Amino acid sequence: MGAVSSYSMLFNFKLQLEFLLQECVDEIIPPEGDPMKGMSAPIPVLIEVPLDKKHGDYSCSVALRLASIRKKNPLELASLLKDAVHLKLQNTPLHNKIQSIEVVKPGFINFHLGRAAILEILQEILQAGENFGRSNQGLMRNADSRYSKEHSYEEILRFAQNDGKICHKVQIEFLSANPTGPLSVAHARQAAVGDALGNILKFLGYDVFKEYYVNDEGNQINILGRSIELRAREILGETVSFPEDGYQGDYIREMAQIFMDQNKITTIDELNGKELSDFSQFGVDYLMAVIKKELDDFGVTFDVWSYQSKIAPVDTIENVLKFLRKKGDIYDHEGAVWFKSTAFGDDKDRVVRKSDGSYTYLTPDIVYHKNKFERGFQKVINIWGPDHHGYIPRLKAAVEALGYDPQGLEVLIVQLATIFHDGKPLSMSTRRGQYISLREVLSEVGKDAARFFFLMRHIKAHLEFDLELAKKETPENPVYYIQYAHARIHSILGVAKGLNLKPMTQGFHLLKEEEEFDLIKKIWNFPDVLSICNYQLDPYLLTCYLLELATVFHKFYDRHRVVDAQNPALSAERLALINATRIVLANGLNILGVSAPQKM
Repeated sequence: MGAVSSYSMLFNFKLQLEFLLQECVDEIIPPEGDPMKGMSAPIPVLIEVPLDKKHGDYSCSVALRLASIRKKNPLELASLLKDAVHLKLQNTPLHNKIQSIEVVKPGFINFHLGRAAILEILQEILQAGENFGRSNQGLMRNADSRYSKEHSYEEILRFAQNDGKICHKVQIEFLSANPTGPLSVAHARQAAVGDALGNILKFLGYDVFKEYYVNDEGNQINILGRSIELRAREILGETVSFPEDGYQGDYIREMAQIFMDQNKITTIDELNGKELSDFSQFGVDYLMAVIKKELDDFGVTFDVWSYQSKIAPVDTIENVLKFLRKKGDIYDHEGAVWFKSTAFGDDKDRVVRKSDGSYTYLTPDIVYHKNKFERGFQKVINIWGPDHHGYIPRLKAAVEALGYDPQGLEVLIVQLATIFHDGKPLSMSTRRGQYISLREVLSEVGKDAARFFFLMRHIKAHLEFDLELAKKETPENPVYYIQYAHARIHSILGVAKGLNLKPMTQGFHLLKEEEEFDLIKKIWNFPDVLSICNYQLDPYLLTCYLLELATVFHKFYDRHRVVDAQNPALSAERLALINATRIVLANGLNILGVSAPQKM
């Protein structure tokens, strides 16, 4: 469990400061309310890293939130809290690390670290080495529910380090595109988000399973098989009426020809000897092979590939419906079978078996989510496209009806991406085959740029992907700019090695320039950035952070000489600083699934 202790000072520093502030809030401004009816909930204390460094290294806005509730002056509340924290700090290890505490309008409490503390941060980063940023938050998330504010941060930390049996088990199901065609850019964005988010959670100590659910049954698969059959008939000279809902891309015609070649079909009579299921199964197998190859080239990996035909066969579906009926959550109406989802917060009840005996899309999904929770996942994360937003309440209702906590299911909606080429957006229609595929994007810009660009916006925001920008090898291209910083550091370390200069690992005392301290502080933010990504379940912030880190590094490098044979002591400390930067750049890029090149 060395990952937590590898940056224990950083972790403990922020956590202890929050604990001290929380104690001051509870003592000076306790919750108010009628004891007979219960006290109001305490205001949680959160410490953040300010965007502007003049506001300190840490800042807290709890006084502002308290003031709005209690109708008090926020500056007065902040001053009271500042004095109380100052007193409590006298008996803690933080006393010599905080240089000053200030209160600024309209009621922020800002903390400024001393020079020695900042240099100590660099030392601990280097001691952690390649593990810097890793943690056991997967354990801590569980610890939160078992420990209250009466327990010290040391006790919570010890709990997380020693109780390995409670590691938070998380399943992320993402992409899960129907095997009815190659992957589109909409699929590509979901794949990049799901893979990067899974990497972040693994880095933070969660037991993560990334899963792809293959919808290999149902109406869409039947349409796929029928589309392949009709194209085969066309190839053999038959005039066909192609249905409006059929899949019309060129890939269908190619698949039809491959199907006939594999089955040695040369006549209509030979084609008539094939069942619809033959075409459908061929289509699923062929397209899943295409999808897996595209994902492999995109650097996206899955721990589990689950198939609807295996997880939700008819007998399993009927057993689940029987279970829900016994609970009173299933009823019959007008020849159909209904799920009483309104009893669990949905806006209307949902059909699970139609009057013709076929199942709705919801039915196998209910079975699949029962399967997820039966496998012991404490958190189930689904990543869907924007057209599925209305589906969330009915699925959460099903989870609750099955006897599981609906809060255990988290559904993330990833907005669409628009591809721009020569300044013009490219339109897409999956059914008609008129769309930009993942393969085309990979061919245009490569894996690294594709993955990074698909992550450059909040998942809730529409993404505009500029192909021309992604291909540029200039600082204007963010992924190139970040990778170039990493490669430049490798080059500098190589030059230093040739001069027999080595980075230091401890005992720093010569670093004093503003750009040096800015770089240390920016590196220090890495664990906090990952924590926010974890909290928001969105890897977007990590792309912003890496770009900021590269910018701060380039600014430092442009203003200060790193390797100086005439000043080996200062060179050793600056080499240590850029080596720490290299570690974080590499860790961040690897988490995003982007390479960290040593040369460019």
